[in-house]
Amino acid sequence: MSSVPKASPVESVNKRKWVHLTIVGVSLTIFGLWLGLTPGGLLGKADAIGYSVCHRIDLRSFHLGDRPLPLCARCTGMYLGAILALTFHAVRKPRAGRYPPRPLMIIFALFGLIWAIDGINSVLYLFPSAPSLYQPSNTLRLITGTLVGVALATLIYPVFNQSMWREWKPVPVLQSVGELTLLIILAAILVMAVVSGNVLILYPLALLSSVSVMVLLTLVYGTLLVTVIRRDNQADTWGDLILPLGLGFIAAVLQIALVSAGRFLLTGEGGLYL
Repeated sequence: MSSVPKASPVESVNKRKWVHLTIVGVSLTIFGLWLGLTPGGLLGKADAIGYSVCHRIDLRSFHLGDRPLPLCARCTGMYLGAILALTFHAVRKPRAGRYPPRPLMIIFALFGLIWAIDGINSVLYLFPSAPSLYQPSNTLRLITGTLVGVALATLIYPVFNQSMWREWKPVPVLQSVGELTLLIILAAILVMAVVSGNVLILYPLALLSSVSVMVLLTLVYGTLLVTVIRRDNQADTWGDLILPLGLGFIAAVLQIALVSAGRFLLTGEGGLYL
């Protein structure tokens, strides 16, 4: 019985190169189509992203002048908190692949509980006859959203590293209360920046919140992809992540487009973005 000849190392490298180029090309094409079909201007693009993941109720949003931010107060906090935490962890502990110790996980659970209580209270407040614990505010929504965003990103980050890197580091992404305190201080500064209402500060934060949506969706879909096809722990360099992150980005754009289209067909709001 004749054996199937194996591809030479050069052939394997060339094949991988063409696959990467194809993924990059498809990603850029889809992104270009999305740019062409979404409203003009950077804030228009940010609104299109926010429209797919957030209710965008005007009264529950901070405003850039007369214009509401792309995400409501709670979602603004969640996604800004998440991108802050991802950046914090990537700078301090690249490739860290362990969860924080149990005491910190309990604190994160408390963040989630506070977020849920504030969310339920906000919903109840929509109905005049329903009981509520307190009068909700956008500042509270922003704070609780930021805390949950920090927690979610801190859980997503080690999963991503465990799944992607061949040599991920078996160290906790957060080790101590002191490290968490530093992260929360940075989150508090972020909250104060949003609450300040300063246009020069809010404009970049508005764009960053929508970018964070794309980043998180790309990371999640990319991680799911390598897990499903059993190609985890294959990356040695960032170049090796072109395939999973490129496909994750494509999935993120498609999700945004499909959710936006479904919402448009059901409510007539927004537009058919892609």
